[in-house]
Amino acid sequence: MFKISRITLLSIGFATLLGWGCHTSRIPDNSHILNELSKKEQTQGWKLLFDGKSTAGWHNYLKSNISGWKVADGVLFTDGKNGDIVTDEEFSNFELIADWKITDKGNSGIFYFVVEDPVNQRIHQSGPEFQIIDNKNYPQKLEENQVTGSASDVLKPSADATRPVGEWNTTYISARNGKIQHWLNGRKILEFDINSPEWKAAVAGSKFAAFNYAQVLKGKIGLQDHGNFVAYRNVKIRRL
Repeated sequence: MFKISRITLLSIGFATLLGWGCHTSRIPDNSHILNELSKKEQTQGWKLLFDGKSTAGWHNYLKSNISGWKVADGVLFTDGKNGDIVTDEEFSNFELIADWKITDKGNSGIFYFVVEDPVNQRIHQSGPEFQIIDNKNYPQKLEENQVTGSASDVLKPSADATRPVGEWNTTYISARNGKIQHWLNGRKILEFDINSPEWKAAVAGSKFAAFNYAQVLKGKIGLQDHGNFVAYRNVKIRRL
């Protein structure tokens, strides 16, 4: 049965007050049944990006197949050094939700609007990233716009909403005509508009300035293998 926590409802109400519309107000509870959709989610148009049994629907970036990433006990994971993966499909306006966990000193990320083209040698050269990283123990000093939930190296999140390393976290990303929201564990931590002068100025001052970064509002979803263990489950998406 579909349930929404009190915390999520409060967060949703706040988002509605900010004028982000009714579609982002139906964030599913990701804890009901592992890698399955409730009847309400199905009615609302949610689709699983990970079926819990295979890597179907994904491939290594700029390759036709997938290798290195594994599936066990309903979890999609990499031990590191297996390459980034992207969806077979492209998405423009959407809501995405996923559970993830990392280990000590871990680093990964969820990308969107990835343009899979040999001109873009890596997924980060075209797609914005919901950063996933060990905020407290990462071996390199992290800037404010490099911590979990940031638009990596571009915009910082408003708060650290991460759970302790080794525990599952839930990311929610909303994209509507270039207006983006990053949520973590039921809390909205970042909101921006890719069409805005503020975003463009932030990109111009980032490491992405020389790339075809965030140039289009359509592309693939990507999961990063940054050389560390990372696991995902309950990965689902809804087109808007």
